[in-house]
Amino acid sequence: MKNIVIKKWIEPYKLLESLKENTKYSDYTFTGVNKEEKKAEFLKTLASDKSNIGLYMKNVNKYYIFTLQNKNTDTWTNLCNEFQISGNDIEISEDTEKPFYLIDIGKAEAFLILQ
Repeated sequence: MKNIVIKKWIEPYKLLESLKENTKYSDYTFTGVNKEEKKAEFLKTLASDKSNIGLYMKNVNKYYIFTLQNKNTDTWTNLCNEFQISGNDIEISEDTEKPFYLIDIGKAEAFLILQ
């Protein structure tokens, strides 16, 4: 899985609305008590379909899964164009835990998990 950490501030709900286009989505709402349990469910569901995209954002107690309706859609390119994201605005990581940590400590705004 490819983890793209977005450091540039993006309006969270605009990002959600952009990702909802051409996808079906579900979310996993968590609390401090069940956060790790919901994270495990989220990652398991995410891995179950190659057309799934995961999203976790700062200050939102949800994990999101978006399933592409059109497999030919280049979601990442579309987001880069829409939000003017450049190489300086992101960090790519193969480590799955680091992006969660960066979000939780406020060093990043959101991260996408692409397969």
